[in-house]
Amino acid sequence: MDFRLTREEEQKKQEFETFFESEMKNAPPEFGSGGLEGIYDTVAGFEFHKYMAGKLGEKGWLSMAWPRKYGGREASIMEQVIFDEVRGYYNAPGVDGFAVGMFAPTLLAGATEAQKKRLLPPIAKGEAFYCQGWSEPDAGSDLASLTTTAIREGDHYIVSGQKTWTTGAHRAEYMFLLARTDPESKRGKGLSVFHLRMDLPGVQVRPLLYMNGKHVYNEVFFNEVKIPVEDLIGVEGEGWALTRQTMNFERSGAGGFSGAKRYLEQLIEYTKNTSRNGQPLSKDPNARRKIAELFIGSEVGKSLAYKIAWMHQKGDFAGLITAASASKLYSTELAQKLANYATEIMGLYGQVEEGPHAPMQGSMTELFQMCKGATIYAGTNEIQRNLIAWTGLGLPRLKFK
Repeated sequence: MDFRLTREEEQKKQEFETFFESEMKNAPPEFGSGGLEGIYDTVAGFEFHKYMAGKLGEKGWLSMAWPRKYGGREASIMEQVIFDEVRGYYNAPGVDGFAVGMFAPTLLAGATEAQKKRLLPPIAKGEAFYCQGWSEPDAGSDLASLTTTAIREGDHYIVSGQKTWTTGAHRAEYMFLLARTDPESKRGKGLSVFHLRMDLPGVQVRPLLYMNGKHVYNEVFFNEVKIPVEDLIGVEGEGWALTRQTMNFERSGAGGFSGAKRYLEQLIEYTKNTSRNGQPLSKDPNARRKIAELFIGSEVGKSLAYKIAWMHQKGDFAGLITAASASKLYSTELAQKLANYATEIMGLYGQVEEGPHAPMQGSMTELFQMCKGATIYAGTNEIQRNLIAWTGLGLPRLKFK
């Protein structure tokens, strides 16, 4: 595996860096430190997200590796990874992770030709925004136990049930939904994937607010919602296999690691410019050890992301299951370590969110509050460890009652 960038890839990386450095100067104050809160909590933050999506769509950067007939550029997977890496470093919005990162690959893998031509171009242009209809009150990491039903009646499916922890449902125009089309089925059998408009009669969105009042997550209720038959994605009853592919797309990527690198650079500058006990923090042995650990972690994460891109290009899709789980697990725990170490190095000032005494504009406080959730969504890290042991290492599969 040779992860060195070609001359053309280096030029592309420079183009991405120039673009994001310029455009992120337009971010409104409400966008704050970015992330999910920056995008979904305020109208201004979401409008900036839409603005950036339009810009990226114009350049063809939302659909680089897609076939041209669906709005793509047929670029290499490596170019896509470089883009994700640079965007993550600048903490830039504009890529709808649910539309571009999850639903679009699902469509390419399992949709009809008519569905691809209808649904993919708006995503490529940055004009369609989605949420994910998976988790339920009693089916989160154990997703196959979901109970929301979609029963066919003539030319429609009638959807009844509830989803929860639905990120950005209050902003999204569409949802990709996993529901049970065979109410007598158990576990992964009898599940199907649907494309659903959020403005359909019977769809109700209720907020799940943070303790600090911010709004990212929601509950979504379906009261006999009618979905046209043509919005069934793939084959009825075979949605679990399609969803497992989507999980791999959700769990892999370079953006998280490059975002950690930028935070680390800011932390290094903070230690150089902050004195404690009569000397710069950068000379404190404990702070230096922790920073060195974080640097190693970010470099390992980058190598893992590049390996996943290499596996994509080689067509090693079986190995991707293990690699995607490892990427998700490692990136989220690296973010936790970064937040914990940074807060320890900053001391009490690390708790300050705003004002002249807030280190790094309070970004570490926000990361500290948010990073624990990342170890839970997309399958808890405990589940990722079990998947790695089972699919990657050949250890016996554990079944929990």
